Amino acid sequence: MGVMREKVFQFIDSRRNEMLASWETLVNMESGSLHKEDVDKVAAFLKETAESLGARSRLVEFAQAGNGLVAEFGVQTEKPHVCFLGHFDTVFPHGTVSERPFKIEDGKAYGPGVLDMKAGVVIQLYAAKALMEAGYSDRRICVVLAGDEETGHPKSDMPRVFEEQSKGACAAFNFETGDVSNALVVGRKGTTSYDMTVKGVSVHAGREPEKGRSAILEIAHKIIAIQALTDYDKGITFNVGTVKGGVARNAVPDHAEIGIDVRVMEPEQLDYVDKKIEEIAAHTYVEGTITTCVRGAGIPPMSRTPGNERLFDLVRRVSECLGFETPSAVVSGGGSDSSYSVKMGVPTIDQMGAKGQWNHSDREYAVVSSLFERAKLAAACVLDLDRL
Repeated sequence: MGVMREKVFQFIDSRRNEMLASWETLVNMESGSLHKEDVDKVAAFLKETAESLGARSRLVEFAQAGNGLVAEFGVQTEKPHVCFLGHFDTVFPHGTVSERPFKIEDGKAYGPGVLDMKAGVVIQLYAAKALMEAGYSDRRICVVLAGDEETGHPKSDMPRVFEEQSKGACAAFNFETGDVSNALVVGRKGTTSYDMTVKGVSVHAGREPEKGRSAILEIAHKIIAIQALTDYDKGITFNVGTVKGGVARNAVPDHAEIGIDVRVMEPEQLDYVDKKIEEIAAHTYVEGTITTCVRGAGIPPMSRTPGNERLFDLVRRVSECLGFETPSAVVSGGGSDSSYSVKMGVPTIDQMGAKGQWNHSDREYAVVSSLFERAKLAAACVLDLDRL
């Protein structure tokens, strides 16, 4: 594989400016998860980009969520295919790009989604193209990209798409954001969410407070009870991340609501979480208040499997052979769509994207040189998959 690897690397090195230009264009396109029109425009752009690189591609269209994309490089062979996974939506509201567009300073790239995970999209497309240009034909490479990953796919069936496309694959690489520590993810916590609302009785806080029923007081008791459920030893964490309620300081509030985020290590823990949240919702602390709770979107855990460990060992060996920094294997608290490929029994490595920090913030950055390094690493790992 030495000659082919050299050809792959030559292609990547020769296309650096093109990769940077694609990255800049992609970052400067709005794609907040909640803005379907924006996401769909990016999906269409990526379809054209993938096809210009030689892929057969199709949009995965949804009525109420941003469209996804499936792009295939090469043809089906006797050997199982390889999956490149990821997403192109971001957490940022429409208008963020105009406030801080793509820029490069001191070897770091900045902009909304520059790290999470538009760099990863560029990496996977050009790694696949480099393999094709070098004459690689052992395995078909299937790129699967979601347009609603950041919201957990509440209004799409992208999880089914990930499962269908990864079924039977020999390996999957997710190009979620890489870390400056050079850690690669072999397992992830699952996520679920809840919206809890309390209805109380509003009265003037000075004239007749005894007739009121404070929804905020009721929700405050519930917040404490929910936070107390966190069990670090079992890897289960509860976080009340948003609180809303009341209309004026001199009125007993008749409405309060909270948003709850829960992380679990194992799929069976989700039933336990459901039960505990239901118990807290059903318990009344302030007589006369009524609580309702709705479970929201989530992503199941990415189990740490022996297959993931074997694939990590291959990535580690290849990285060391190339003279890159030796990666470490970690379990992340953040969810990702890698859970769906692992569910299908496919060895999966996550966090293969560009290295950087501060996802989901205005400080988010990606190390420019890692864009090319990770493209080379991904392609070299594909070339060595027979060793898996």
